[in-house]
Amino acid sequence: MSQPRIIENSPLARLARLKLGTRSVAMVLGRQIHLSGATKEEFLNDPYWVAHEMEHIRQFEQYGRLGFLWRYLLGWARHGYYNIPFEAQAREAGRRNAALYARGQPLPDPATMHQGPKNS
Repeated sequence: MSQPRIIENSPLARLARLKLGTRSVAMVLGRQIHLSGATKEEFLNDPYWVAHEMEHIRQFEQYGRLGFLWRYLLGWARHGYYNIPFEAQAREAGRRNAALYARGQPLPDPATMHQGPKNS
């Protein structure tokens, strides 16, 4: 499996960040991770965040581009952003799989992990 491409200062992620009203955002489109408000280094230094976004890549691969986007938007309309089923799965994967992305370092305190939007 090839490494995902990380795009810093993404205009798409910037729109998402403004919509969500958060300091930083990572969003997945296919095998690309788009960042706004965070550098690639900041992103890669948070194994919880990396594991979260890697779960979205897995979801994209499972459902395909249109299938993922349709389900994601439908979940947002039905449940609000924080409770989108894909987001709940990704938060759980972030906690469960963070050690896989810690690059040989001890896991940081979970209290220091990226804080995305809450119940918005």
